[in-house]
Amino acid sequence: MITAAAREALGPLGVAQQGRSRVWIDDHGWWLGVVEFTPLRLAGSSMHVGAMWLWHDVDHFAFHVDGDRAGQESFRDEVQFAPRAADLARRAALDVTGFRERFPSLPAVASFLTSRPLRRGFLWDGLDAGIAAALVGEPVAARASLDRVLAEEALAPWMVGAQDTARFLHDLADDSNAVGIWAAEAVRSCRANLKLAPAALPFGDESDSHEAGPSVAWVSDHEHG
Repeated sequence: MITAAAREALGPLGVAQQGRSRVWIDDHGWWLGVVEFTPLRLAGSSMHVGAMWLWHDVDHFAFHVDGDRAGQESFRDEVQFAPRAADLARRAALDVTGFRERFPSLPAVASFLTSRPLRRGFLWDGLDAGIAAALVGEPVAARASLDRVLAEEALAPWMVGAQDTARFLHDLADDSNAVGIWAAEAVRSCRANLKLAPAALPFGDESDSHEAGPSVAWVSDHEHG
């Protein structure tokens, strides 16, 4: 029932279901709008919508910017659940549209990420902002964001990895093309990991060569906000 409701609300937007899963994606090449309908322990569904930056070279869908998150909608019978499933799907469609309007371009994403308030302990906020700023040719803003990452105490191995990436990109920040090549490699790898078809990207000139840097990978698919 959730699948039918999602197909009706999300299908016209071009949002695609991933196989037979409850995950639907709005594919923009280097970022995704992600919709996940999570089954409840007994019966029913909850819903989570977010944006995923594919320069995080991971093998699972993630929520790097949160959108709508609907609570549990329990299933008692088809008559009771059908309108609730339709409402979840409509809310998801509205949020997908909202992300499209918020992130129409790489500069818009960079502006959003670099203007977010500092959240201590959230290394990915600074790292994503630094990556986006460097990609659009704003090295001062990029280094300021990456400095936030490097100022945090690394309490876990993944945090050490994040800081290794931040140091690498800090050195490259003046060269948006080199950062673009690094990001394009990460995006292509992530798309392959997620079994997504290759896509055109707004960055990464393959005619130039550079030293490969560390990738961005995280522990969980729900740790971003």
